[in-house]
Amino acid sequence: MLINFHNKLGNKVRALAVFGLLGVVSMAQASEATYEEPNNDVSNVASLQRGARNYVNYCSGCHSAKYVRYNRLAVDLQLTDAQVEQNLIFNGGKVTDTMTIAMTEADAAAWFGKAPPDLSLIARSRGTDYLFSFLKSFYVDTSRPTGMNNTVLASAAMPHVLWELQGIQKAVYEGVTDAAGNVEKHFRGFELETEGKLSPEEFDEFVRDTVNFLDYIGEPVQLQRRALGFKVVGFLLLLFLLAYALKQEYWKDVK
Repeated sequence: MLINFHNKLGNKVRALAVFGLLGVVSMAQASEATYEEPNNDVSNVASLQRGARNYVNYCSGCHSAKYVRYNRLAVDLQLTDAQVEQNLIFNGGKVTDTMTIAMTEADAAAWFGKAPPDLSLIARSRGTDYLFSFLKSFYVDTSRPTGMNNTVLASAAMPHVLWELQGIQKAVYEGVTDAAGNVEKHFRGFELETEGKLSPEEFDEFVRDTVNFLDYIGEPVQLQRRALGFKVVGFLLLLFLLAYALKQEYWKDVK
């Protein structure tokens, strides 16, 4: 069905649909948001532990991670069940539960206009570069219900929950005239209006740890998969050499 759908759409229509879903193109302004690489490392257990702390304190009030179980976190993040229950479970749940939330879709629709997405697979869906840039790109916009907007996802329904840590920043635009004489607003950068509790470097590290955790829960076995991949490739190379040697032996007398 998906293949047939794409076959029916023209290139221009497909492009518009994709950009519309991502919220990259806005009719009001031409955004030049670029994604910044977080350089996260899912093998860094300390970073994952900090990311889990960040997630449950700032994200889990609205976003579930329903495909993740707390006791799996305990194993992978090198925590005891008691530590998980004391520091990561705030809804009275058990360590064997998945990371669900109490907010209903009806409440979410009333408060935000739409239900906040589940974040179990968000890193695989959007990519870590997108998430890292998104969390850093909120700026003051009094026209929005939350008073904030985002250069990565225009008209984002999500409020800037990290404003106390990052501070309040404004987006700086400059007018650029095209060949037809039309002036468009192009994003130039951010200016910090109010300082947050963290320095810019500390906030980057905070967001990096959070994105690292989201990357981990998107595929908890990715480190094992990569390690197995090297072994499989090594086996196939060895098999190729043996097969090639056997072929040479079979065909050595054929002229």
